Amino acid sequence: MRPSPIISAIGTGALALGMSIAVAPGAGAATLPSEPSTDDVAATMQEALERDFGLTPFGAEELLDAQAEASEIDAEAAEAAGDHYGGSFFDTESLELTVNVTDAQAAEQVEAAGARAEVVRNGHEALLGVVDDLDGTGGEDGVVSWYPDVADDTVVIRANDAEAAQSLIESADVDPSAVEVEQTEESPRLYADIVGGDAFTMGGGRCSIGFAATDSSGNDGFVTAGHCGTVGTSATSEDGSGSGVFEESVFPGNDAAFVSSTSNWGVTNLVNTYDGGDQTVSGSEEAPIGSAVCRSGSTTGWECGSIEARGESVSYPQGTVEDLTRTDACAEPGDSGGSFIAGDQAQGMTSGGSGDCTSGGTTYYQEINPALDTWGLNLVTS
Repeated sequence: MRPSPIISAIGTGALALGMSIAVAPGAGAATLPSEPSTDDVAATMQEALERDFGLTPFGAEELLDAQAEASEIDAEAAEAAGDHYGGSFFDTESLELTVNVTDAQAAEQVEAAGARAEVVRNGHEALLGVVDDLDGTGGEDGVVSWYPDVADDTVVIRANDAEAAQSLIESADVDPSAVEVEQTEESPRLYADIVGGDAFTMGGGRCSIGFAATDSSGNDGFVTAGHCGTVGTSATSEDGSGSGVFEESVFPGNDAAFVSSTSNWGVTNLVNTYDGGDQTVSGSEEAPIGSAVCRSGSTTGWECGSIEARGESVSYPQGTVEDLTRTDACAEPGDSGGSFIAGDQAQGMTSGGSGDCTSGGTTYYQEINPALDTWGLNLVTS
């Protein structure tokens, strides 16, 4: 049985992404940054994709437009497929959205909605059932993570030790034909190391702000990674003039938190791109697997990559975190909690990963929408 939405969608690794929730004007407070025009925002995102994906200006614009259209089609196709919906993924090279179905008739309905259809044996729900069974074991030493691979219609177990992966399969009593073992040298870790300085601090450590949000009572605040602080932990803005407290936090199991502003911490709908500009946030529509995303964090700034998997359970030394999303965007300690965004749509908060921004690496984020829904939060979009 899958955990409740808040737990299953809130993840537990921690990279602090720096979103520009500036301190509200006041005694010793920084002024709020001016909101960029729509053209400025588009240029900021396009330039990042040109740099990290090796695209021309036209190619970057075409990718963003195709992704936005794919997100809309994906929702329509999923509704058309109904119970036969088997997951979907987007190809950043062909700019094509593929929707898996478990019934040939449903394939016709999906294609009528504008997506390419692929008939598969298992489908996303069946794969999630396998993931649930693996989650129930608590993991094995030598196993890094496991996730539903929608494109290949299988569950992938990533492990340093093949025997440990086989032991996990046997312990979970899952169908071996539905599972693929992938050898990896990665050893994921959390990115909330004590590195000192900027973004926001808590108890001597540093993390990054994810996205500005307000609670059901209208209190300002922001979402970040759960491993950055437990409920009741104090948080301080980069310049020391703003303060807040962790009102909600979950980790491990998931990795998300809500910090409520207590003094001089005003909200904006901006994410810091660390190039003198900002990216506006207009919503939180989930991007399909394969989509290009960019992340912002107080250690490494603004970096981009692609969504490689969703619903991945990651075995950190501190415990297993479920329902994370894996990307090939790089990050480093101090980036925990920071923003992941696709176009102008918020995706999630940085959790942890492997590698760095010199040699490259893997970074996981916790999806934002389950946290918003579970805690009754409203994403700031204006």
